[in-house]
Amino acid sequence: MDTKFIKLPDPEGMRMAGRVIREGGLVAFPTETVYGLGGDAFDPEASAKIYAAKGRPSDNPLIVHIADMESLERLSSEIPEQLYALADSFWPGPLTMIVKKRPEVPDRTTGGLDTVAIRMPDHPAALELIREAGGYIAAPSANASGRPSPTLASHVLEDLGGRIEVILDGGEVGIGVESTIVDLTGEKIQILRPGYVTAQMLERVVGHVELDPAIAGPPAAGVRPKAPGMMYRHYAPKGDMMIVRGEGAADYICQKLGECSGKAAVLCCDESRDRYPAEKAVIKSLGSLQRPEEAALKLYRVLRELDSEGVSLIYSESFPDTGIGEALMNRMMKAAGYKVIEA
Repeated sequence: MDTKFIKLPDPEGMRMAGRVIREGGLVAFPTETVYGLGGDAFDPEASAKIYAAKGRPSDNPLIVHIADMESLERLSSEIPEQLYALADSFWPGPLTMIVKKRPEVPDRTTGGLDTVAIRMPDHPAALELIREAGGYIAAPSANASGRPSPTLASHVLEDLGGRIEVILDGGEVGIGVESTIVDLTGEKIQILRPGYVTAQMLERVVGHVELDPAIAGPPAAGVRPKAPGMMYRHYAPKGDMMIVRGEGAADYICQKLGECSGKAAVLCCDESRDRYPAEKAVIKSLGSLQRPEEAALKLYRVLRELDSEGVSLIYSESFPDTGIGEALMNRMMKAAGYKVIEA
């Protein structure tokens, strides 16, 4: 398949991309979080193509992207008041909300669940594409399953070139980690995946929210994922990655670098970068501890850079898990397969 690469803005290219989705094809497009891989949310064959292009397990639900509040009624007949309150505060934006689905929403789009995940992205190109495509785009991140999510169109081309019809290049994204996902179908609101919208921000709108236990560690065997990113190894580089935390982290990493036979790398912050010997490893800073949003934006790009540099072993410092740092550490722990060393 010849993948068309369109640099935005391109009005004719955008119209063509919308037509591709309406006709059952796939289009990668920028959002404020990461690049998404979109197909018609009401076409089960389009959803099947998304799973096939990514190599994604078919029970891992997709997120339906909309461009206006009126679109909700076609997706769910049970829209809780909390959704409207949260939408007033965070839509368009990096928040995905799970509600009960209408029967006409295909099971292939929802991973066989009786719920549907919905979000309204805060990106002009994404919103324009949704409207051009008919109002409902099912879209996970536009990467091969398990790989670091794409924050540049070139990342999409690397993973999915030749597998999808169109890539819309809108430049680098603004946030760099996927949306926060909240489940509104239970007695209490539950965060299934942390993101830019934190628990504290949510609680200012709807009161107490709970964290799904799966956020803290790998889910139990046989547990069905309720949202994207909950079940399978995600965001992972090709090299073996581990998190080192504690006051002795830098000393431990330096010691291990001296024993390493393969090409190694260190992920660190600006404040500690000079502690690591550049002659023994590739040193990559994710930014200052005072700017966690910078680390969140750079993480996936840096992991892909390490792949291109042939790194086989990655030692990463731990970062504070407050604010967006919670989402950052969630993605880093998954990338490392929850391998943690206390030092």
